[in-house]
Amino acid sequence: MTILRVIIAASGAAFAALILWAFFAAEFWASFDAITADPWGLVTLADLYLGFFLAAIVIAFFERGGRAVLWIVPLPFLGNLWAVVWFVVRLPELRRRLAASRSAAT
Repeated sequence: MTILRVIIAASGAAFAALILWAFFAAEFWASFDAITADPWGLVTLADLYLGFFLAAIVIAFFERGGRAVLWIVPLPFLGNLWAVVWFVVRLPELRRRLAASRSAAT
């Protein structure tokens, strides 16, 4: 389990580095205009936001009340980097609950 958390965290760190590189390499709004002008860019954005929506569902089933809101609201703004944080923090508990539900189902 620890190795999975390390892999997720390392992937998030690599992603953060990629974001920083892009931030300094290209102007955000000009790049965004180019993405939205291309049909495949729109598909990529739809894929991205579908992923945010699916992550929000998982978080909503896992967290309760205000906690869920605090984890879900930043997703569209901070992206999958925020989802990485949630998975690194909650992975042990997520694994425990999934194992318990598997045991209960058998």
